[in-house]
Amino acid sequence: MFYSLKSRLIAIFILLFVLSFGALAAVLFNESRSIILSHLESSALEKMEEYGSYVDMVQMGVYDVASLVFNNEKTREWDGKQGDEGLPPGEKILSNLEMSAFLTQATNSYTSVQRVTVYRDDGLWVSGENQFGEEATFLGEGWYRDFKSKGERWVAGHVDLVEQRFGNNNPVVSMIMPIAEFEPRHASAFMKINVSTDYFLEPLNRIHLGGTGSIHLLGANGLPMLGQEGFEQTPEREELVRTIKQDSRKQGVTYSNSPGGEREIIVFKKLKRTNWMLVGIVPESDLYAELFDLRESMILIASLLLLLSVGLAVWLSHGISKPLSRLVAAMRHVQRGDFAQAELRMPPDVGLRNEVGFATSTFRKMVVQLRQHIKTEFELKLLRQQAEYKALLMQINPHFLFNTLELMSSLAMQKRTDDNVDVIESLGRMMRFSLRMSDDLVSLEDELKYAGDYASILRVRFGDRLHLSIDSTDNLKQLTVIKFILQPLIENAVKYGFRHLAEVRVAVKAERVDGHIRLVVEDNGPGIPEETIRELRDKTLNARMEDVLVSKSKQIGLGNVLARCGLYYGNLFRFRIGTGESGGASISLFIPIQEEHIDVQRDDRG
Repeated sequence: MFYSLKSRLIAIFILLFVLSFGALAAVLFNESRSIILSHLESSALEKMEEYGSYVDMVQMGVYDVASLVFNNEKTREWDGKQGDEGLPPGEKILSNLEMSAFLTQATNSYTSVQRVTVYRDDGLWVSGENQFGEEATFLGEGWYRDFKSKGERWVAGHVDLVEQRFGNNNPVVSMIMPIAEFEPRHASAFMKINVSTDYFLEPLNRIHLGGTGSIHLLGANGLPMLGQEGFEQTPEREELVRTIKQDSRKQGVTYSNSPGGEREIIVFKKLKRTNWMLVGIVPESDLYAELFDLRESMILIASLLLLLSVGLAVWLSHGISKPLSRLVAAMRHVQRGDFAQAELRMPPDVGLRNEVGFATSTFRKMVVQLRQHIKTEFELKLLRQQAEYKALLMQINPHFLFNTLELMSSLAMQKRTDDNVDVIESLGRMMRFSLRMSDDLVSLEDELKYAGDYASILRVRFGDRLHLSIDSTDNLKQLTVIKFILQPLIENAVKYGFRHLAEVRVAVKAERVDGHIRLVVEDNGPGIPEETIRELRDKTLNARMEDVLVSKSKQIGLGNVLARCGLYYGNLFRFRIGTGESGGASISLFIPIQEEHIDVQRDDRG
């Protein structure tokens, strides 16, 4: 179809529009995406830099408070008095009150710090505003276990038990420092400095990435510090954190997939003081939403222009290409031998007063003449094939009948009356079957019965020296085959077997294999030489019937069967000659499956 004038015109219009418009759209889209991404990177990193400075300032305030509490004499006095078992309880309470006043003063000096609380491993805690107690509930908190076992100093957003005593249920971010010791596991006392998560979230929420993007503050362990939604611990997020940590850059842009499989743009910045990270996440579809809309509009415009160009090409080429296309279609049908469709496909004579009309008229006359010639040749070939097939069929009967009459004469001379009667009955059934010369096809059941009658005659002739079995699946018996194909093969197997062996075994099987009836005849004889097999295959493929009719080969029975099957079934017939399970010859005929009373189409007969 691409060689027609219409197709070439349409292809040229499509190629011009697709290449020019597609290239323009691709360049525009990629450049726009690069500009948006560059703007996002510079803007987001600038905002992250400002927020990072803010986080550093808050952390500096926390460290200053921690240093103040750690280095103050009142802290060491309080720790010493609480560890003195001989000190009266009243003095310990007074020491707690003094420590609480000091913590209140230290907290008020730093606006970023919400509360400072000191703890002892014996369950005592002291906070500002004269609050202290000896409840040991904090010993079961996760932050306490992580501090003691792992040395974790910073605690992500959580609800603090001491804060709840002051009526504050809002989450806080905390830093934990030991008192009088630097190693957490050796310290019996420590301080916990709380900063409200709102103190971090308020400026963070003012930073926007696209329409739905978000920025998350992650701790040194890669976990969210502020309890924000959108950074749940999934395998995708864990892989993202590992990728950022392994990145040698302090800040930059990378890509990832969300837990839902959506592609995301990741902007990150690593904070120096505590190895925290700022990670901005924005879905690519959200960032490029307007750009995607522009691309869809461009595709729509391009499609409309393409349809317009195709319509224009069709209009321009209709007057020339339509009759030529119909003429080419008619030629294809002639090539396939469908002359009736070819005549229907050809353009009418009306209105064709040019070179195309002359070519059409000439081709129409040629088709009519060629069709008549082929019809005549086909009928002659069919008659010749039928005559050849009948001649091959007649070649079987005299040969078999001569052998059987010799057997009957021998039985009569031996006065084996019962055996002779059995042979005569079997021969009668076989002759009755043979006289049906008008039937090319018979049921597989009838062909097996014919082979069984012949086997009965052979058993009488050879006695216990012959072991012949015929096996068939029941559901195959109503399928049809051409007649007289098993008896010649059985005769060959028995004849050549007894030339070399005192005892002959022949097995006949019929089975269904891949849409074919597989007829197998195997024996325990010497087999068929490879040279003879090649000759049979070559003769069958070349299929010269006159050679088979006048052949004096020892394999005349097998050659006859293969020739008739090839003549009748054509390319649908296959055969295989090899060595069977008993070491003798194995001949397999693959005949296309047909139900009884359904003939093979004559177009398929060679």
